[in-house]
Amino acid sequence: MKYRVLKQIPVVLILVAISFMLSTCRPRKAGSITNVSSIPADSTYIFDGKSLNGWEITNFGTQGPVTISDGEIILGMGDGCTGITWKRDFPSLDYEVTLDARRVDGNDFFCGMTFPVGKYPCTLIVGGWGGTIVGLSSINGMDASENETTTLRKFDKDRWYRIKLDVTGDAILAWIDDEKVVDFTIGDNILSIRPEVELSRPFGIASWRTTAAIRNIRVVRLER
Repeated sequence: MKYRVLKQIPVVLILVAISFMLSTCRPRKAGSITNVSSIPADSTYIFDGKSLNGWEITNFGTQGPVTISDGEIILGMGDGCTGITWKRDFPSLDYEVTLDARRVDGNDFFCGMTFPVGKYPCTLIVGGWGGTIVGLSSINGMDASENETTTLRKFDKDRWYRIKLDVTGDAILAWIDDEKVVDFTIGDNILSIRPEVELSRPFGIASWRTTAAIRNIRVVRLER
């Protein structure tokens, strides 16, 4: 009997080890959320492609419908802003946000991303003021159409654009696809937002009289 037990032990250990390896090597489903209640040290997707878990539809009062279709958040055209606001923990500095956005209909901004810079808010405007303005609102009281970050860019309807935003204690950087469109040193400048997007704080995404689609919203902690 003792001999038989000793012969069986190595077999059991091998089976347990194989089971453990298989369970830990299974790939995670794309777009899955890891601990959406707070942003972990590395990164997380904060939109699961299926629901507004962690978000709320922003009650601007003039908003259009907000729906989810095929892994996208559709911000319907309203008589002003339509948007969503993140209602859980969000970093205030040293983070990166990436997302995909496209203009479905309309001629104004299809991604107004309001975000914290320490204790101050700011908004990255993509496609505003008739459809071509990119910049930060606001800097020293001047909005995205009239400050040093203002640039012009043509945006095609129904084309996805990859938007990336980096926020540190020193600077705000933004890219559209692979082109850097904002490189702003904060210094002694005063950051603020327009009253229209006050309800987007601390982090929210909105469109203005435009139907927009948003997907793949991800937040990454930046190491300093």
